Amino acid sequence: MGQPIHSLGERGVIDAIRSAAPSDMNGDDAAVLSPSSFASKTVCSVDLLVEDQHFRSDWSTPYDVGRRAVVQNFADIEAMGARPVALLLGVAAPPELDSDVLTGIARGIADEAGRWPAELVGGDVVTSERLTLSITAIGELAGPAPALSLSSAHPGQTLIASGRLGYSAAGWALLEHFGSPDAIPDSEHLQTLVDAFRVPSLARARGTVARSTGATAMTDNSDGLVVDLSTMARTSHVTIDLDKAAIAPDPAVREAARLLGRDPMEWICQGGEDHALLATTGADIPSGFRFLGRVHKQGAEPLTIDGQPPTFTLGWDPFGGESFARESSDRE
Repeated sequence: MGQPIHSLGERGVIDAIRSAAPSDMNGDDAAVLSPSSFASKTVCSVDLLVEDQHFRSDWSTPYDVGRRAVVQNFADIEAMGARPVALLLGVAAPPELDSDVLTGIARGIADEAGRWPAELVGGDVVTSERLTLSITAIGELAGPAPALSLSSAHPGQTLIASGRLGYSAAGWALLEHFGSPDAIPDSEHLQTLVDAFRVPSLARARGTVARSTGATAMTDNSDGLVVDLSTMARTSHVTIDLDKAAIAPDPAVREAARLLGRDPMEWICQGGEDHALLATTGADIPSGFRFLGRVHKQGAEPLTIDGQPPTFTLGWDPFGGESFARESSDRE
């Protein structure tokens, strides 16, 4: 056990975080980052994690929370075709929070960010009623090729993916149903799903690989496959057709669905937070990606599965919990 953070004071809390996630660039009024070349551009993204909304302390360790915070933020940088290089951490925490929680989060951040490699280079701490983390991720977009955007999918392209689908949602469903990780039946498949909810898997540098090999549009599966791809399709004025066989649930997702009496396609189509990278390309499928579907001229629906409107159309909306991906099929 550590000490309540109010007993450490602001400087003590900052020192504890810096000790757990050391960086030579952290400690001044602001961090100074050096681009690898004059031609590079800076890519920035910010995300919030709120306790009991995005994570639960009885389901995840502080270390898990720190790693998850990095994954969901670096997925946004990767989705632009950029390379994550640094991040900033804002913490709002109850004064009585054990300092070990913050140092555990910081260690998770440092270890996960180190895979790229990237560093925690600064941040801020304040008190609040609920533990909240704000991560600002900073990436570098090298070379003359444009960033990968939601608006750059074109008819005739192939839809490709890197990463799992439905794992995080299935893991969350298991935890919600059984109430505790220890109550879930002993199974390698089920444990993999729970782990995917706690810390989604994001392969390093897949975004830069896709950009360098001809991909033009990309996003990550954060709000749900149908929602995220419908957004890409509307923004690009195309229709995206998913191949049903390509998105079929794997044995782990099917096992959880049988156990809970659920349709696994619900998790595949509606479950977000896998942070799989979803891209379109007119070139060969790059290493680390797989075929997922085709891009066509804009039709009546932004997204179809084997030519038919999807059955499961909900996704995550932080203001309403769920939103309909097909709320509008108007051509923009």
